[in-house]
Amino acid sequence: MTTFPAPDGTLLAQHVLGAGEPLVCLPGGPMQPSPYLGDLGGLSAHRSLVLLDPRGTGGSAVPEDPETYRCDRQVDDVEAVRARLGRERVDLLGHSAGASLALLYAARHPDRVARLVLVAPSTRVVGVEVTDRHRREVAERRRDEPWFPDAFAAFERIWAGEPTEADWDAITPFTHGRWDATRQALDAQDAERRNAEAAAHYYDGLPDPAATRAALTRLEAPVLLLAGEVDVALPPPCAAEYAALLPKAELAVQPAAGHLPWLDDPAWFVRTVAAFLR
Repeated sequence: MTTFPAPDGTLLAQHVLGAGEPLVCLPGGPMQPSPYLGDLGGLSAHRSLVLLDPRGTGGSAVPEDPETYRCDRQVDDVEAVRARLGRERVDLLGHSAGASLALLYAARHPDRVARLVLVAPSTRVVGVEVTDRHRREVAERRRDEPWFPDAFAAFERIWAGEPTEADWDAITPFTHGRWDATRQALDAQDAERRNAEAAAHYYDGLPDPAATRAALTRLEAPVLLLAGEVDVALPPPCAAEYAALLPKAELAVQPAAGHLPWLDDPAWFVRTVAAFLR
C-alpha cells in the first residue's frame, strides 16, 4: 500500500497487484475499501491493478469535509491517481457504485480515459430505470435454489411497499451467482468494512443524469459494460439500455453470474476483460 494526497489534502491509499500496464480500479459499495476486489479473478496476470481505497475507507484518511464523499466530488481523487501514474490517459475499471465514479470521471475528462470497463455498474448517474418487473424476471430464474422461497417472499414484500428491516438482508442471495458458505462469509466481511456514513453522502446532489448523458457523447474511448446474467441489481435488458448511451460501448453478459462476476467464473471474466483491454 502507498499513500498520496488528494487535491484537498486528504491522504489516499492505493494497492498495486501484478505488473504491466496500469489499470485503475474503483471499488463499489458505495464507499467500500478495495480489498474485496481481490485481483479480480486473476486479472493481475495481465495488468498492474491500481486499486484505490475511497476516502474514508481502508487505508485512506477521513476527509475534513464529509460533503467530499459525494461521488462527483471524488472525481478529483481519480485524477490524482492518473497524475501520480504520470500517464496522459489511463485505463479505468469501476465496479457497481465505483462505476458511477468512473463514468463521472470520463464525463469530465473524456480525453484522459484510454479504455473504460464498467462492471455491474449502478445506473443512478445516467438515469436508467431498473423496474420491479426487470428484477422479478431475473429473480424467478433462481427458483431451484434452496434459499429461493424465503428470499423471493422478501422481494415480494419490498415490491408491495411493505418490507420489514430483515427483508433487505434476505434478498442478498439474488445479487450473487451462487450463495454458499464462502460467499456468505465474504458478504458479511464486506458489510463490516463499508463506511455507511460516507455511503449516505455518495449520491446526494449529483448532476442531472441528462447532463451526464450529454457529456458522455464526447467520450471517444472504447467502453466494456460487463453485466451478470442473474444480477437483480442490473438485469441484462437494463445493461443493454445503459450501454446504448455510450458512443463506443460493447455489452458482455456473463452467464450465470451475479453482481460480483469475477467470483462466479474467474476464467470467463478475466478472458473477456483482458481481451477488451488488449
